[in-house]
Amino acid sequence: MCDKSSSPETNKASSQFSLDPKLDEAAKRALDYYLAPKPEVPKKPTSHQLFTVAEGIDDECLLANLSETLASANATISDLTFDLDGSRRHVLLGVLQLIELSELLANRLLDSRVPVTEG
Repeated sequence: MCDKSSSPETNKASSQFSLDPKLDEAAKRALDYYLAPKPEVPKKPTSHQLFTVAEGIDDECLLANLSETLASANATISDLTFDLDGSRRHVLLGVLQLIELSELLANRLLDSRVPVTEG
């Protein structure tokens, strides 16, 4: 009997279907993409929120930043208030008082949570 696997025609045909490793890997990726797709990862709902607070920030850091932000707002509004007269000045003085009250609350909470160290 004749062994067909050793014939020159069979070797020629098998060498035509033999791909180099790069092409073989690309073909495998293409087949996997279409025939074995990966499950879709659920996307987070789109948020219109522009700013966020990073996860894992401790309370002391949050309170310190809150206090500093309120102090900056206080300084900004104070500067603007004394350039105005009449009802606009009264509105800004009301906003300034709200900022100062919020700053007092934040500082009280910060003082009670963070021990004051002398030294």
